[in-house]
Amino acid sequence: MSLYHETADVLSATSCNAGGNLKTLIFRNKHLKSPQQQVYALALETCKWSPILKEVIENSDLLRLERKLSPLLALLLVHDFLLSKRGIALPATHGLRASIDRHKARLNAEFTRARLGRKAGSVEVLRQQVTADFLGDAASYPRWARVNTLKTTVEDQLTTTFAGFTRVLSVKEVTTAPGRFLYVDDHIPNLLALSPSFEITKTEAYTSGAVILQDKASCFPAYLLDPRSEDGDVIDSCSAPGNKTTHLAAIVHSRVPENEERTQIVYAFEKDTKRSRTLEKMVKLAGAKEITRMNFGQDFLKVDPNSELFKNVGCLLLDPSCSGSGIVGRDDMPTIHLPDVPGASQKLPADSSRKRKREDSGVVKETSQPVLVDDDGKETIVSSEKELKARLEALSSFQLTLLLHAFKFPAARKITYSTCSIHADENEQVVLKALQSDIAKERGWRILQRDQQVRGLCEWPVRGSVEASNGNSEIAEACIRSYQGDGRDVMGFFVAGFTRDVRPDFEDDGPYIRDDEGRIIRDNFGMPTLKPGHKPSIDTNLGTQPTQDRSLEDIIGVDEEDKDVSSEDESDLSSSSNQSDTDGGEWNGFAD
Repeated sequence: MSLYHETADVLSATSCNAGGNLKTLIFRNKHLKSPQQQVYALALETCKWSPILKEVIENSDLLRLERKLSPLLALLLVHDFLLSKRGIALPATHGLRASIDRHKARLNAEFTRARLGRKAGSVEVLRQQVTADFLGDAASYPRWARVNTLKTTVEDQLTTTFAGFTRVLSVKEVTTAPGRFLYVDDHIPNLLALSPSFEITKTEAYTSGAVILQDKASCFPAYLLDPRSEDGDVIDSCSAPGNKTTHLAAIVHSRVPENEERTQIVYAFEKDTKRSRTLEKMVKLAGAKEITRMNFGQDFLKVDPNSELFKNVGCLLLDPSCSGSGIVGRDDMPTIHLPDVPGASQKLPADSSRKRKREDSGVVKETSQPVLVDDDGKETIVSSEKELKARLEALSSFQLTLLLHAFKFPAARKITYSTCSIHADENEQVVLKALQSDIAKERGWRILQRDQQVRGLCEWPVRGSVEASNGNSEIAEACIRSYQGDGRDVMGFFVAGFTRDVRPDFEDDGPYIRDDEGRIIRDNFGMPTLKPGHKPSIDTNLGTQPTQDRSLEDIIGVDEEDKDVSSEDESDLSSSSNQSDTDGGEWNGFAD
């Protein structure tokens, strides 16, 4: 079965699905013979362009002249004929391709007419219009991109990848004007806000891992954790797809004292084997393999905190599974506009969606029930407040268990806990229960106060809810929140930090000056201050893992973050080539 028949079947099958999203339906389909990423890209792009493709197909009379073509097949084939650089992915002699090739001139002419009718001077301008229309409310959000300092710098990217962009002074300017605009974020280092219609996934910087799509709020946990060289090793407890893991690695790398050798390790846990493979590809692509260690399918909760392997772990990042209620662009299904079939007894309105067609045809007589799709893609039909409460209770119980387990690591002194949820059950309430636990009291864990937080997040204005914190304004002020649609152009998110005093047992304080709590004293540039008479040791083997430029198809397939727009989307990494799999070999556990 061809790519086009399979994609048409997927889009048709959604008419019988009561909820979920396109990505979940495709990547959980084990029966597809075509690459899942290719099916997803074709389905999504065809939905995006379907209003124009419908117009082209109807005005060219294609379905009357080619009776064997269904409306869905016609949309998919005409999309690739008009918009894919490679054209229709079928041999010239194939019947489906021939059914389009016979009408090339007419299809091209109608496409040009549709473009000019929308006052688009070029296909690129039309593409920007189509993308903005398709994104809907999400078009008011920028594309957040983190510059990966393991491979490049903001300065380099401003003069290369984003050389054609106009730098503006606010995020709002990025999203309100047509064209290419860029804003350098003033809260998170090395983070850029880009025009939402810019297709960054087609740039060399993205395909090589130099720039990573990651929502601003998703950058909060690693930045708040602030792992320094004196803090020891770092754990990311729920790592896939890897955005936060690679952010941690970049921060650790940036904190290595000048001319000194890095000793810190980032241990990445992911209990799901398939997602572990996604994590591995992301870590390799980002150039973080030398810093990161992982075991495939390793469950953080089953690890002994007192293991010799983790005796130097001083920082832990916890970003467990949650309801995903804060994610921007988490919709059921994209709308697809089907062309009318000549001679059909009943015509659908021009703006009909698949859901409307299902209702009209009697397949689904009532509006589908709300579906809760968590950040792992798990779908739960929520037909009442009672069912939602039960789901949140199950999630918050797991989240609290994870946090209490992290408290047990003997050398730990910093922890961040985060969710992409807006529900207090998963956020402030988990924080309160954790602080009231026996292990927290025994080990001396406390909330990281706002005035102790890194500058960018200390200045972040949106804090936790006093009501959700049971009236404790001190806890609420220490918690960090963000909300969709509040004008700050980020997704819904929550993060809180925990800290305690752990005086390291130094046999030798080393060459650096330390304060009373054993922390290395740093200069204005963040570099450790040497004791009088000490000289920096020079490491002649400093180089980080060499990287190679690779194409998107070779490494991670087609986007979206981002999600992109969410920000962190494992499907971008779900189907990589053998080149990625053989790059430097695989890890054989944490001991490597």
